[in-house]
Amino acid sequence: MYVEQIMTMLGLSDLQFALAVIGLLILIVVAVLNIKYARARRKAKELSEYSLDDRFGKEPSFAQGFADGDAGRTEPSFGEVITTISAPEKFAIDPRIDCVITLRFDEAISGSEILAEINAWTDLQAQSTARWMCEGLNANLDVAEDWEELHPDSTYSDLQLAIQLASRKGAIGVLELSDFCSRAQALAETLGSQIDMPSVSTMLESATELDVMAAESDIQLSINVLFDEPCPWGNFDALMRQRGFKLSRNGRQYEYLSKGVVLFSSADLDPNKSVTQMTLLLEVPLVPQEERAFERMLSEGVEIAQAAHGRLVDDNGINLSEAAVISIRQHLDVLYANLEKSGVPAGSSTASRLFS
Repeated sequence: MYVEQIMTMLGLSDLQFALAVIGLLILIVVAVLNIKYARARRKAKELSEYSLDDRFGKEPSFAQGFADGDAGRTEPSFGEVITTISAPEKFAIDPRIDCVITLRFDEAISGSEILAEINAWTDLQAQSTARWMCEGLNANLDVAEDWEELHPDSTYSDLQLAIQLASRKGAIGVLELSDFCSRAQALAETLGSQIDMPSVSTMLESATELDVMAAESDIQLSINVLFDEPCPWGNFDALMRQRGFKLSRNGRQYEYLSKGVVLFSSADLDPNKSVTQMTLLLEVPLVPQEERAFERMLSEGVEIAQAAHGRLVDDNGINLSEAAVISIRQHLDVLYANLEKSGVPAGSSTASRLFS
């Protein structure tokens, strides 16, 4: 009776009232998901406790550059990520981190017709904080059937539209995802295709889970070399180049590459001043495990410390010990395993997109 009075006061029909209730329930579900996500992200940040043997795989001797004992030692810590250093790469749709919507045509359609509609989405490209892309299943008789970037002179039997669910900016928002799905639905109607589209609520939940996993795994390791006396820039530059480092374009960082890809780099340095301390940085999720980037970074730190009369220290300036490095290795093993288990192996193209 009370409900009927409310409906009468608001002038709502049974259908309108039911839709209003459904809308309210959806808002409540989204709010609950956001609260769960915020709590999980805070927890992930609280768990980031660690920052940081030998040359390419042997146990380190720690004869020089390391402290001999553990007295007064503070465990190094995994730090917050500062920047991403990676070579430009062309990415493909990946259902592990993308919301994928598929359009199926009864008859092959030309790429030019599809592009004419999608090119009108310029406002989405400008407004969206998430990467979105599209691929077509090639239906040309003279080439093998495969997913590819759309070409005007090709024909396609299927079309995939995808938007990334999470990145370092966070999980995709409900409004942005809903807008993308609405555009895909409208495109399917315009092109007269069937559409296979997951529910928005399911994708939002996947985005939250993906973002929490990324927050727990987005680790940057640092190794600090503290010099006993300030090292003139010219001498320091010569030493770094001798060790195989390259000065970055900004002239303030040194990069250590393997196969043309940056494994680790130095923090910003001032070329107009002598160097009193250098920090080497490794973004763990962006480098393949088989590159043994931590081992190589640590080895370079030892060599630089020995050559320039310095020592390795933690973030509090306490000498770094063998026990601390062994602890870091153990944490790294767990981190690599978790990334692999999540379907986002360190150094993969999927990881490059997620941790960007």
